[in-house]
Amino acid sequence: MTELYKVIGPNSDVPAGDIGVGGREIGYLFGQYKKITGRHEGVLTGKGLSYGGSLARTEATGYGLVYLTEEMLKNHGNALEGKTVVVSGSGNVAIYAIEKAQKLGAKVVTASDSSGYVYDEEGIDLDILKKVKEQERARISKYAEYKPTAKFVADKKVWEVPCTVALPCATQNELDLDAAKMLVQNGCIAVAEGANMPATIEATNYFLANNVLFAPGKAANAGGVATSALEMSQNSARIIWTFEQVDEKLKDIMESIYFHMSTAAKEYHSEDNFVVGANIAGFLKVADAMMSQGIV
Repeated sequence: MTELYKVIGPNSDVPAGDIGVGGREIGYLFGQYKKITGRHEGVLTGKGLSYGGSLARTEATGYGLVYLTEEMLKNHGNALEGKTVVVSGSGNVAIYAIEKAQKLGAKVVTASDSSGYVYDEEGIDLDILKKVKEQERARISKYAEYKPTAKFVADKKVWEVPCTVALPCATQNELDLDAAKMLVQNGCIAVAEGANMPATIEATNYFLANNVLFAPGKAANAGGVATSALEMSQNSARIIWTFEQVDEKLKDIMESIYFHMSTAAKEYHSEDNFVVGANIAGFLKVADAMMSQGIV
């Protein structure tokens, strides 16, 4: 642990407050695992491509979030194409949610970090955002320096920006009741959680009470975990799938997740309440497996 702390500790080049486990840390952990056990297997995911990692794993959570959001909208006679989207955050999930949403024809107008957010009426320039956050590891305000037409708003959150779809991809409890009311008032029709529990329970209930399509994180941000399973499958079979193969499998998985949570919600008299649907669908899958195996 002392050696790992040296990798991600105070002398690293990761900004304070943004320390996390990425490819560098996974590489170190996997190296130690092999050293201790003498084994090379898919016990850790998110590995580098040169030692068993999977293409599309980096993009998976953000891409998966957008795939599920698109499926949710499609099943309600709508689509992301032409919609104005606000995204919170500027890390891995946010960046690749923005990328996939733009590819599907949406206009994403915000990105943020703990210092505030940028509003780009023309649509977030992904090349600039990646340069600021993935290469320079700078604060989000630097985006506005590279893109003078963009506006940096200090110490505020993106929820005050009018939008049709909101994708909270930053941190837990970032979207509270006041923010939910603001989104509804400004015409937001769908919210999908890219972060872990970014909407408070009060905000969640407000969305449901006001007929906003709301996809909880246990379903909407499952793409990363799903692609970790795909990485382990490739490791076990000693094969490497192309980016397009992994991406297509991810899309199928997210559409399946939507189908199961939507179906469960309908069957248990809570149509379009995807919080209920996701909880029930998840429970039933585990319960059925346990019963089939003799309540192990």
